[in-house]
Amino acid sequence: MATEKPPTVIKKYANRRLYHTGTSTYVTLEDLGEMLRAGEDFVVYDAKSGEDITRSVLTQIIFEQENKGQNLLPVAFLRQLIRFYGDSLQALIPSYLEFSMENLSRHQQKLREQMAKTFGPSAFHVVEEQVRSNMTFFTDAMRVFSPFAAKPEAEATPPNASEGPDGDELDSLKRQMAEMQTKLEALSKKK
Repeated sequence: MATEKPPTVIKKYANRRLYHTGTSTYVTLEDLGEMLRAGEDFVVYDAKSGEDITRSVLTQIIFEQENKGQNLLPVAFLRQLIRFYGDSLQALIPSYLEFSMENLSRHQQKLREQMAKTFGPSAFHVVEEQVRSNMTFFTDAMRVFSPFAAKPEAEATPPNASEGPDGDELDSLKRQMAEMQTKLEALSKKK
């Protein structure tokens, strides 16, 4: 029976530096995140007390990722999670979350394959592109519906004027809508 490789030991010193005992080098939180993404587990001990501080370091890694704009945790989820602290169900939450994440991890490849099968090999790219297109459309539409917001009233042109930038914006919106319709039709044909 094969045994799992023991987790790498990381020591955290008082100066907040993290020392990788396997490679005898100092590492950053970003390096630890990369280790996890590569499938390498680690434990972190306080160098002075020997206390296991892995949980707080993992939380710091998540905090750093969230601050970089890579938001994975929805605000509603974070609020609900905080509400469970001190609740009678608090003891159940860690095992529930762990079970859910293990299930997602186990089935992530199948989910990717199903998305690719349903929407094509570039499914995530198409979805991302559609989101960008929708945001552009929404921004342009808001500009069309409030064309005088940035102009003083004396400079505002009547809404029925078809010359100038408002006419160009309308033409642009029409083109974008036609492009989106074409993309949607192409996506529906792939199903």
